[in-house]
Amino acid sequence: MIIGIPKERRPYEYRVGLHPAGVHLFAQREHIVYVERGAGVGAGFSDDDYAQAGGIIAYSEEEVLRRADLVLKFARPLQEELDVLREGQALAGFLHLEAAREDKLRVILDKKITAIAYEKIQDVDGYRPVLAPMSRLGGQIVPQVAARLMQNDFGGRGILLGGMVGVPAPEVVIIGAGSVGGTAAGVFAALGAHVTVLDIDMRRLQELQASCAKPLVTMFSTAYNIARACSYADVLIGAVYVPGERSPVVVTREMVSRMKRRAVIIDMAIDTGGCIETSRPTSHGAPTYIDEGVIHCCVPNLPGVLGRTGTYTLFNAAYPYLAAIAELGLDGALKQLPALERGIDTFRGEVRHLRRLVSLRSAEE
Repeated sequence: MIIGIPKERRPYEYRVGLHPAGVHLFAQREHIVYVERGAGVGAGFSDDDYAQAGGIIAYSEEEVLRRADLVLKFARPLQEELDVLREGQALAGFLHLEAAREDKLRVILDKKITAIAYEKIQDVDGYRPVLAPMSRLGGQIVPQVAARLMQNDFGGRGILLGGMVGVPAPEVVIIGAGSVGGTAAGVFAALGAHVTVLDIDMRRLQELQASCAKPLVTMFSTAYNIARACSYADVLIGAVYVPGERSPVVVTREMVSRMKRRAVIIDMAIDTGGCIETSRPTSHGAPTYIDEGVIHCCVPNLPGVLGRTGTYTLFNAAYPYLAAIAELGLDGALKQLPALERGIDTFRGEVRHLRRLVSLRSAEE
C-alpha cells in the first residue's frame, strides 16, 4: 500500500500523522510511505529521520496526496487538501466532519473518499481507543495552561495552582467527568488544588472519586449546582462532550457574570461548539479574552502545541487499525475490526456513520 504523510497546515498545529518509527514499521512490511518535506519539523522529526526510516521525501503536498492510497493526517483537512485528493482514496485523521462546511462534505462524497474518523473508532463497550488517549492528553495540558493564566503577568489573580502552607488552595471546578475532565481533575488535585467535578453520570463520578489519589468533591450536574460551583471557582473547566453532536451550553452568561473577577475559564468543548455561553474560539497566538470580567481561553484543539507527545500518542493508539488496513486492505480490515468500521464516516461515496451526511444525501435525493 502507498501511504502519504502531508504537512499539517492549520495554524499552531505541530503534530504530524506518522512519526519516523511508524514509517519504519510500514517500510519493513514493504509498504511505500511518502512524507512531505518538513512534515515532522513541528514534532522534532527531520526529513533525514524519515528518509533513514525508509520514507520517501516528497517536495510538494500535491505529490503526497495524489500518490497515496491512504492519507494519514492529524487535524481535519483544509478545503485545498480535499481538492487535491483523487477519487477513491482513504483519508484518516481527527476529521470532525459534523462541524465541516457543506462544500467539504460534498467533495468527500463526490470523490468517493473513504473518511476514517479517529474520534469515532469505537469498541463494542463504547470505549474509543484512539480518541481516549488524546483526550487524556488534553486533560494533562489543562492544568499547565491554567497555572500560567492565573499568574498576574497573564492577567490572572496571582494564585499559585498548588497553594502554600497557610494559604487556601485554589478552587477548580470541572464540568464533565469524561477523559478530559477526569484526567484534569486528577492532575489538579495532585498539585494541591481543591477540585469539584460535576457530571450527569453518577457511575462515572463514583469511578473518578475511587480512582483519584487525592480527595475530590463530586456533584450531580444540574443548573443549580453548576451556578453554585461557578460562584466560587478560581478556575472553571468546560469538558462536556456528546459524541457526534454539538456540546450543550451548560454555563450561562449570568453564571459567568457572578464569577470572581479575573477568574479563569478554559472551555475544552470549544472544538464542538463550546459548553459555556460566553465562549468563542481563540488561538494559540491570541489565546485569551475577557468577558464579564473573567479570563476565557477557548483554543480549539489545545494540545496541538504538544507536537512530539501528541504524535507519539496518536501512533500508539491508531497503529493497530492502520496496520490492519495496510496488510488486509480496507475491506479486510473492516471485516476483522468492527471498532474500525464504526469510525467510517463515508465509504467510497456511501454514507456510513455521519448523521449530517445522511441528511445531506436525503436532501439531494
